[in-house]
Amino acid sequence: MSSAETILLLGAGGHARACIDVIEQEGRFRVAGLVGLPEEVGREVLGYPVLGSDDDLPALLGQYSAGIVVIGQIKTPVPRMMQFAHLRARGLCVPVMVSPRAYVSRHARVGDGSFVLHGAVINASASVGENCIVNSLSLIEHDVLVDDHCHIATGARINSGVRIGEGSFIGSGSLIRQGVVIGRNCIIGMGQVVLKDCPDGTQLPQRRIR
Repeated sequence: MSSAETILLLGAGGHARACIDVIEQEGRFRVAGLVGLPEEVGREVLGYPVLGSDDDLPALLGQYSAGIVVIGQIKTPVPRMMQFAHLRARGLCVPVMVSPRAYVSRHARVGDGSFVLHGAVINASASVGENCIVNSLSLIEHDVLVDDHCHIATGARINSGVRIGEGSFIGSGSLIRQGVVIGRNCIIGMGQVVLKDCPDGTQLPQRRIR
């Protein structure tokens, strides 16, 4: 493959593994390597080398034409936002990655740098912003608007007409009622049922069933 078909991954943790699987199955790019923490440099993630840390990022970005953020997001979107900004500033191609086992309506929109993982569904007239994670088996129904840098976690159900503000996290198995507005930088914990609007910065802990 040519250098134009290689891609640099920013992040080397657990979420990177899930992303690599999507990249391999999607087939447009070959993983050149990853950027991780200093202690991760020299290791491999699913057979791909960790080439450097953030200190090496300027030099590494100069070697590749495409890159994407593969850091997970729960407590804060800031690390993902910072790495995405680096890619944009250097003019790299930041593709959309959609698993062949996901469904994205041709009438939906998914922004640059976003991942749609296995079994996820994005229905007609939905819009997902840049640098988002739409994780495995999640549902984004028609006419939903998800802003940039959000994470819709595994098995979450976002019903029609919902609005989700920039940088928010929607936890695994949560259920958002149709038409609800969730503000910026919110954390909706695992298993929550959200029936009313949530202002910016709302934090709902995960539901506990004992």
